[in-house]
Amino acid sequence: MPRPTKQQIDDEILETAATLFARHGFKETSIQRIADAVGYSKTGLLHRYPTKEALQQAVLDRVLQDIRAVADEVAALPPGPVRDRAVITGVARLAADGPGTVALLLSGLAGTEENELGAAMECIGEPVFEAFAVDPDAEPIRALRVVGALGALAVAGVALREKPLAVTLDDLIDVSYDALGHGREAPHQ
Repeated sequence: MPRPTKQQIDDEILETAATLFARHGFKETSIQRIADAVGYSKTGLLHRYPTKEALQQAVLDRVLQDIRAVADEVAALPPGPVRDRAVITGVARLAADGPGTVALLLSGLAGTEENELGAAMECIGEPVFEAFAVDPDAEPIRALRVVGALGALAVAGVALREKPLAVTLDDLIDVSYDALGHGREAPHQ
């Protein structure tokens, strides 16, 4: 069996750290907890990321990069059901590849500035709402629907990993899309 590449190791570390930060918060997630979860020594992890803050920043940079990529993919689409489905599809693919990333993204959207993770994640909300073409201050109900749609995607994805059912990625997309209030009229992309 071939050894994992540096990129594969980093991806595993960042995904695991994202999951733990989303679940327990930054303060309660120790370097040792992350090292144990990925099967590396604390020293080995600190060799890659010299501080917990450096690891947190790497995780946040990855989440921001991923959501900006989705926003860039849909930028040319006009606001509305087709664009919303395209964003949900992009985030669903992220969730399939990295559920911790989406859990962290959701916790950042739902967090407050008083919460240490919410404050660090404040920069993530902008590209998410940009992707959905929503101004949360001007459209609080639509912003709530966006958070609900992403929450539905994250919760359903995690639940299905724990107890798989005969559903597809398209089924997850439909459930999340429904939370946006468009119904099922919009075509699948």
